[in-house]
Amino acid sequence: MNDLSSPDLPPGLPSADLTPPPGCPAHRGGTPLYGQEFTENPTAVYARLRATEGPLAAVELYPGVTATLALGYQAALDVLRTTETFTKDARRWKGLADGRVAPDSPAVPMMAFRPNCFFADGERHERLRGAVTDSLDRIDPHALRGQVERVADRLIDTFAGRGDADLVADYARPLPLLIFNELFGCPAHLGDRLVRGMAAMFDGTDPEWADQEVTDVLLQLVALKRAFPGSDVTSWMMAHQAALNDEEMLHQLVVLMGAGTEPELNLICNSLRLLLTDDRFAGDLAGGSLPVEDALDEVLWTDPPVANFAVHFPVRDVELAGHLLPEGEPVVISFAAANNDPALEGSSRTGNRAHLAWSAGPHACPAQGHARLIATVAVERLLDRLPDLELGVKPDELVWRPGPFHRALAALPVRFPPVTMTTPHLAPAVLTPVVPVPAVPGSVLPGSADASGGRTWNPTAAPSGSTPAVPTSTARPGGSTRTGRWPRWSSLVAWWRGR
Repeated sequence: MNDLSSPDLPPGLPSADLTPPPGCPAHRGGTPLYGQEFTENPTAVYARLRATEGPLAAVELYPGVTATLALGYQAALDVLRTTETFTKDARRWKGLADGRVAPDSPAVPMMAFRPNCFFADGERHERLRGAVTDSLDRIDPHALRGQVERVADRLIDTFAGRGDADLVADYARPLPLLIFNELFGCPAHLGDRLVRGMAAMFDGTDPEWADQEVTDVLLQLVALKRAFPGSDVTSWMMAHQAALNDEEMLHQLVVLMGAGTEPELNLICNSLRLLLTDDRFAGDLAGGSLPVEDALDEVLWTDPPVANFAVHFPVRDVELAGHLLPEGEPVVISFAAANNDPALEGSSRTGNRAHLAWSAGPHACPAQGHARLIATVAVERLLDRLPDLELGVKPDELVWRPGPFHRALAALPVRFPPVTMTTPHLAPAVLTPVVPVPAVPGSVLPGSADASGGRTWNPTAAPSGSTPAVPTSTARPGGSTRTGRWPRWSSLVAWWRGR
């Protein structure tokens, strides 16, 4: 067992054993995770760090933003599970507090404290996370599966007749947007801005704008749902017994939307890349030797959509795996490196879900079941519709987006024999946000679950006195007639909703 204790020392008398070794974040510096080398071949960087520094290594996330990267599987688990020593409370981040990290650093929107479950510990974490998990549990997986199939079909219809597509721009990016806009009751004009802001956060481009944009959008969504609740996760969280205030709602939504859009996009694309390039799958996508579920597990082990994150802060100077971790200096979990720790060699990965792609401990992803379902159905639907899909460039010509946190393709070009849609798809049985009209307490809104023909995301759930009225959309006949690429996400959302 690694020693996670800190020796008692008289004030002002540091021990030689606690002197940070060269390369430790306390000395600043470290291997950069923001350059071209890391973007193009992170696996080689992890291997070199492991060989020279062991299971923990000094890195620089962005210029001037130092951290310790947990590369070892066991070291990562020790950090994730030892909550009394490693806290998620980013107010302990010394680099930000003492000015070593500039307030406008690209790392700040991703790492700085927000009053949500992601940055909380103990009882506060249980309260905030309870509102999230209880609300997510109300989503009926059968309804979600049907919604993903309908969204996937609509998107495929827009490019199936062309014979080529960029699966990032045309499919994997808009699909989570459409799903989460419906799940969270987010209107089209807000959904467009939200996804662009979230993408900028992960990329580290214009962080000040990204943070302000996401904040503005979600404040508008919270205000809308306070006034006009619906059958959606946002409204369910508001009605939860945790009694979240507006600030807590805002920052809960930041973490949920962030986890539900960008990583989901990367999971879908990385899975499709594997299917199109790996000999176990590429020979016959319609009847490959391994099912899509197994391909998904392979990606979560070898190429997880969030490569490095789950930032923790030691509450005191602590030794782990022979390394000193100074109080208040960030420890970042490398899910990608830990999953591929040589110590795990020999373990079968088929059906094995002991990977850390969803994190571990009390902060493990609460929506991993939903995320797996969305990605699996999205990939299966695409391969069912376009069984002769093939990569449009050589595998080594694919371009990755830079950034220390994610593993994200810039584009995934494909080609296939053009397909003509012959059967119109049914309109989605989904819910749209209420049109802002004066609400009368205790009244039943037109189209709500209490009215005839109401539909919800959780049709089997028992009625609750705290459950708000449920607005619904009207079914729309006919299939897709558009073939061009959509100029704006909000246009796509409006089209999907029949407006």
